[in-house]
Amino acid sequence: MKLSCAIIDDEPLAANMLASYAQNTPSLNLIGTYNSAIAAIRDLREHPVDLLFLDIQMPELSGLEFAKVLPKNTKVVFTTAFEQYAIEGYKVNALDYLMKPISNEEFLKTVNKAICYFEEKKRQQLLTDDQFIFVKSDYKLVQVRLNDILYIEGFKDYVKVFVENSEKPVVSLINMKKIEEFLPHPQFMRVHRSYIVQMKKVKIIDRGRVVFGSEFIPISESYKEEVQRYIDDHTLV
Repeated sequence: MKLSCAIIDDEPLAANMLASYAQNTPSLNLIGTYNSAIAAIRDLREHPVDLLFLDIQMPELSGLEFAKVLPKNTKVVFTTAFEQYAIEGYKVNALDYLMKPISNEEFLKTVNKAICYFEEKKRQQLLTDDQFIFVKSDYKLVQVRLNDILYIEGFKDYVKVFVENSEKPVVSLINMKKIEEFLPHPQFMRVHRSYIVQMKKVKIIDRGRVVFGSEFIPISESYKEEVQRYIDDHTLV
């Protein structure tokens, strides 16, 4: 995967250093380097980049202020010499935060983090568009439509995928953590160490349990708060 990127830093030495890192990184395509947010604002609104390395402390318009008006698909990596900005940076959904002076090693770690983010985003979009997955079961690949999944029960090294209108679950040698990371959230939510539920298939919740016919799936304390928030967002009061 190759990401488009830009750099904004009012310090020419810092900007040039980051530009040299970017130009020597095969997975990046450097679109532009700017010495102020004002100079960059029109270009980056009309031609958004995937990744923006953005200095925080700049005259006229700070990096924190500029980040709030960027297109939502642009991920920001803040660069600064001041640690006190870290919390503020994450409030505007920054992908990462690099302290100056920035080494090439730190820069590459952040680029790898960005690539993982965009690859995951692309995969999630593909799942959303196609609405099916292939599950390895008994040396075969079985197609399972996401909309047909009721819930998934996990055991030590394998899972059972319970599908609507099917007498038997699809059994696969995979752990719960991996399948949880793979499925789109919050369409699928972990409600218990051993269970992932497709929330739009839930018809009844009874005394802290999700009811699927004669099956009662417990909602454990570890996941109760997140599940309750989802339920509250869909509850008529």
